[in-house]
Amino acid sequence: MTPDSELEEIKARYALHMAEEAQRKLKKAAQQIEKFTAIAASKGVMLDATSFEYIQTIGVVAKAPGLAKTLLGPIQDERDELLSFSEIAKKLQPSTLRAGCFVGADYMLLAHPFYRRKMSPNANWSPRFLELFWAFDASGVQKFIAIDEDRVRINVDSSTYIEEDTWHGAPFNEDIRAIKPGIAKLRPPLDIDPSHISSMFADAYCLDIKWSESDRLKTFESIEIKTENVRLELDGNIYFPARYIHAEFDISANCFSHFDGAVQLFLEDEYLQRREADFNMNAKTIDHIKARSKKIFKLNGTINVKSWVELCCQFYTGNPLTFEYFSKSYPTHIKDRLEKIRARNA
Repeated sequence: MTPDSELEEIKARYALHMAEEAQRKLKKAAQQIEKFTAIAASKGVMLDATSFEYIQTIGVVAKAPGLAKTLLGPIQDERDELLSFSEIAKKLQPSTLRAGCFVGADYMLLAHPFYRRKMSPNANWSPRFLELFWAFDASGVQKFIAIDEDRVRINVDSSTYIEEDTWHGAPFNEDIRAIKPGIAKLRPPLDIDPSHISSMFADAYCLDIKWSESDRLKTFESIEIKTENVRLELDGNIYFPARYIHAEFDISANCFSHFDGAVQLFLEDEYLQRREADFNMNAKTIDHIKARSKKIFKLNGTINVKSWVELCCQFYTGNPLTFEYFSKSYPTHIKDRLEKIRARNA
């Protein structure tokens, strides 16, 4: 047996094992599925056996277009389709043990799939932004969140899927009022293999930064563009996702007053143009790029610099380029690995 055929056999056995495990989990949850089917029907949503699946990283999931919002009932939408965190919390308890989940008696509401690793709908949460966002509680700050509108978890128990890694934010002590308007573009080292970029830089191709200033407000924008192997299929199209941050700093109050995050979705031609450009590209060319965008969180109110930096770092989970921007250096473990790789190559 060749190494390739052996690998394919291992993959096939693993896929069979996962399918058998899923069937066991669904069978065990038969009573919950029957009960939830009746609950959904009372809300006008008809479910059948194909509406339920077991996902190892999530649990037993019910799925139908608009299911989560239908179950949640009347709640005011923001203009950008975000929901008020506090309004959801009046109906479902934000979990203190499982960030990203609002827990009810018969189901759990989930944060949007764009918070998952590589933004894949069946992956686990990316560490550690949701944990910080769930716990963030500053006086006068309003929180808004994007939810998984088409899926809910129906096994309301304490089970959770844990992956042993995390990312820690960088210290940042500069006076933001002194930052001059301008742009920056950070790239992983060009002398390392793509496999190392994947494992050490979370598939980051670049991190673009822009500061601007007007009417006593400083505006911060940043976008994390991934390598081309990170892509999503939505509505029959292939998109290249990029996490985007926008924030406003009140110079007079010496604090951030607004902070939001989104995922921008580029078609292939748009992606190839944008990753080599910067924030000023639309001002420089006639080929303006306006990606499809989905906002996934928002904070309005007084946000101190330390909290803002930590949330930024966690939103761009696992990406040392964020650390480099805020602290002017890679984390120690990244520097050590780079030294070993370069020594071996030499």
